[in-house]
Amino acid sequence: MSGPQIIDVAQGSTEWFKARLGLPTASRFATVLASGKGGGESLTRKKYLYELAAEIITGEPSESFSNGAMERGKAMEDDARRFYAFMSDTAPEQVGFIVNGQKGCSPDSLIGADGMLEIKTQRGDLLISTLFADRFPAEHVAQCQGALWVAERFWIDIACYWPGLPLFVKRAHRDEAYIATLAGAVDAFNVELAQIVEKVRAYGGSPT
Repeated sequence: MSGPQIIDVAQGSTEWFKARLGLPTASRFATVLASGKGGGESLTRKKYLYELAAEIITGEPSESFSNGAMERGKAMEDDARRFYAFMSDTAPEQVGFIVNGQKGCSPDSLIGADGMLEIKTQRGDLLISTLFADRFPAEHVAQCQGALWVAERFWIDIACYWPGLPLFVKRAHRDEAYIATLAGAVDAFNVELAQIVEKVRAYGGSPT
């Protein structure tokens, strides 16, 4: 079955980690696009390749933990979603994980038939800087355009939040040229990932 498929699991749950197993996801697409100094190999990209290869071979997620900071971030995300819903007069729909071929994303919400919502909590001083800059934060473009690509949607709102400060909301529409570049990079990443898995399985001593 082609096209985006919504997997109805709670984000952060054991089932959610299993659904993402071995797949490059939108939150790490900036890593997939990364290059090293002088255009050479990126160490963070290589590390991500090895993480996903280990997941595929062992069947276990590389990350499956939660801490106090993460729990606080989740609570603030819920507050930001309610704030956004009130401001925009919408009903954000929470979903677990969206998979589309050999890629996936975990949007903070879907909006109607065409939109998405990505929530970022930002420390007060950083949010004030974002408010004054009044543009879509460059550091989140890969994730957000990637989510539009995976979910096959047309626009995404980013909402940056910190308690007591104004909510920053900025919309981005699909950038087809950017998505084409991203698609090529993810395809190449997945080819390389399959080669690494094959090489490790042939290395010897693997139970699989």
